[in-house]
Amino acid sequence: MSIEWVNRAIDGLRVWGHENGVTPDADEVRLLCDYASDYLEVAAPGDFRPATFEELLLEIYPRKVITPPDSAPGTVAAAHSLVDFLAATGAVDGTTAAEMRATLDRVGPLMPAALADSSKFGMAKSIFSVIGADTFELIEPGVDDAAPRLGQGRSLTLDEDCDCPGCAPLPSVRLAAPGEVAKMVREVPLLRDAHTVVAWMVERGATATTRKALRVKDAKELAGRGVARPSVAWGLALELGLAELDGVQVSAEAGFRALEERADEDVLDLWVGLVEFLGEDRGEVTGSAVVDKEVYAIHDLLYRLQVPVPVEAVGDYLSEVADDGPVGDLTEALEGLVAAGTVAVTDEGLVLTPHGMWGIREMYAELGLDAPIAPDLAEGDASGLIAGLLSDGITPEAAEPDIVRWLGARSPAEAAGELLEAVVGAPAEVRGVAVTIVDRLGFEAEPAVRRYLSDPELRPHVIHWLSARRLGAPPLTEDEMLWVSVDMLALAIPAAEADPQSFAENMAASGPSPEVIEDMWKVEHPDVVQVLELLGHTLPDRNAAKAARKAAFKARSRGIR
Repeated sequence: MSIEWVNRAIDGLRVWGHENGVTPDADEVRLLCDYASDYLEVAAPGDFRPATFEELLLEIYPRKVITPPDSAPGTVAAAHSLVDFLAATGAVDGTTAAEMRATLDRVGPLMPAALADSSKFGMAKSIFSVIGADTFELIEPGVDDAAPRLGQGRSLTLDEDCDCPGCAPLPSVRLAAPGEVAKMVREVPLLRDAHTVVAWMVERGATATTRKALRVKDAKELAGRGVARPSVAWGLALELGLAELDGVQVSAEAGFRALEERADEDVLDLWVGLVEFLGEDRGEVTGSAVVDKEVYAIHDLLYRLQVPVPVEAVGDYLSEVADDGPVGDLTEALEGLVAAGTVAVTDEGLVLTPHGMWGIREMYAELGLDAPIAPDLAEGDASGLIAGLLSDGITPEAAEPDIVRWLGARSPAEAAGELLEAVVGAPAEVRGVAVTIVDRLGFEAEPAVRRYLSDPELRPHVIHWLSARRLGAPPLTEDEMLWVSVDMLALAIPAAEADPQSFAENMAASGPSPEVIEDMWKVEHPDVVQVLELLGHTLPDRNAAKAARKAAFKARSRGIR
């Protein structure tokens, strides 16, 4: 986008409006100019044509702008103001201005239906299609009640009380360095094919159809030259501006060059455009209408889980949500996404590629969503490491390399000493993280671990650590055994609340006996009541559950809360 000409045009619009006693909607006009610059090759006010407005109002706005259908009259009015300004400043002649006004009069009534047509929604817009207008909130003071639009200095916040998928906070993610991402993007088959198609068509003097499509004979020849999906690659080339059309005549972008010759910044811009394109070119990218329609949902699922998802599970999900017929050959359809570079199919299932993760996160950030990046936990001290591991969104798989590097930067004794010192007097959940990491350490950590035998809360864990390595530990007293049982169960409270059934199954297999549970009320532990109440509600063994409820009553009677 050419920011400078847009800025100059808006400044001129405001001056013109002041001199003529009118108040044009400068924000809306800027949006029109931005999208005309981005998608319709408008590089100056004089480049606007009647067809530009038809494309903007009936194609670009429905695909890109989050706004309700009843906002259409305001957008059309802003477009009329822009035409008046173009005519008054001589950017277009009177005849062209009259044709523009006639076009606006014709397409204006059609715009509400276009805005409501979900089949036109692009990937970015689809993110919010399930949320509903009332979950958006304009937070800029003094802004009128027009619908929020992205990219115009108006921040969007999501309803924190809403439990729909689009409102759920995004997890922290670990990203590859931009240079590494650019290197991987240069090998993406679909992006390479888009460059190949443009170079071939320009060299041959090939033309597009009047609908801007690839001709059938050209598509066949390109397929024979190794381009997997010629029509998709051509559509991507147009979307990214790699190719330009003058009628049906094809030319390459100014300075067109191979991916290997492009700067990293240019490659990354193309990559974000490709990620957005995947959700916009429905029905062709993968060969499966169902998969194409759910491209966003698939990517969002993988982004949030950050673990491999079995292909069968993806298929089951698509079968449940599909309303466009059968899914078809899912393996073949997923090959389209693999060729697009965003996902990979491993033995464990479907995952986002590192550059796929980077691209999806960049798209979220551009939408104004809070898309946090996970910090490098290996760079902090013990407290920072533990806090990072307890933070929302960092999966064990993502954190494991950090833990390994953190431990690798210290001797076992140093690591144990730092970790245990950091959790003296801390809550059970925090203490449990440190104890779990210390449990990885070998005999060399003994002196540092043994020093914490004098700490009443760490002592039972230290005894367990020493005993497991046959290092001459004192025996656990009965009270200490009860205390450590409560402490370990306290660690499981968050997971148990999230998945009570799995917790109950684990307790049935390896949980404490009713006799042990009966005595837990005696333990001086801040979480004992919560632990006993949890056991009382979830244990499948009726006797054990009854013992837990009785013990919780006794603990509360002692004044333990």
